[in-house]
Amino acid sequence: MTVQAHRANLSPPQAIGRRNDLENVAIMPDNDTTRTPGTDRILVTGAASGIGRAVALRLLDRGWFVDGIDIAPADIALSHPRYQHLRADLATATGLDAPLSTIAGERYQGLVHAAGILRADDDPDTRGDLGARLWRLHVAAPQRLAETLLPRMPDRRGRIVLVSSRASQGRSGRGLYSASKAGTEGLARALALDCVARGITVNAVAPGPTDTPQLKDKARAAAPVALPPLGRLIAPDEIAATICFLLSQEAGAITGQTLYHCGGLSLAGLTAPAAPIGDRPHV
Repeated sequence: MTVQAHRANLSPPQAIGRRNDLENVAIMPDNDTTRTPGTDRILVTGAASGIGRAVALRLLDRGWFVDGIDIAPADIALSHPRYQHLRADLATATGLDAPLSTIAGERYQGLVHAAGILRADDDPDTRGDLGARLWRLHVAAPQRLAETLLPRMPDRRGRIVLVSSRASQGRSGRGLYSASKAGTEGLARALALDCVARGITVNAVAPGPTDTPQLKDKARAAAPVALPPLGRLIAPDEIAATICFLLSQEAGAITGQTLYHCGGLSLAGLTAPAAPIGDRPHV
């Protein structure tokens, strides 16, 4: 599959000084007051929508150069001089090979793998391929991307964040999806072990039900989403804020971990009372 790339004229960003608020300090490179594509670039998969899009926009807002990969085109919000979009289907071998050849030899400070799909076990395509597409997208693709980027990723400053799911702990009717996301978390730990001597951190973020276009995907109709105990869906930008913290220098001593950002779904036994929202409908 051919990668379609849109590259804008990458002019140097304006100088950005350090500020006292954590949101702006958190992802500033140490001692840098300007960013350049050679040193301050993050690769974000799934960048066209949902969590990946929220991450890309947040990074751009803070002065980073961002390369995005998605099967879908980028929307107008990502029309930015510091953004490049690559179109590719990371769930296929040929679709993955194309962006790998594009980014090979490039220098990235970080990788965020947010590309993902949710399918129930009775989805015809998932039954037909025995969950292979889920595994390729959630485990094989980030492994190959990390393998490609790590040789040139800077020691002590390199960051990798993989987006998993609360369902990695098991979800009725979604065994293959849950297993693939458990694989994402296992991959994060394995990569963390490989990188710890270089000071490069690798972590996973496992969201609960998040208000993304995936909720309206007809292909996942057999996998309805119930609201978490907090009584609302999680906003993509909330997950993006967590991811961007893990990309920061302040998170340099956190590695090999999975952070469950799930609206209370991980509470042991769910003994806490649910938020008073009436019948708590499915979405």
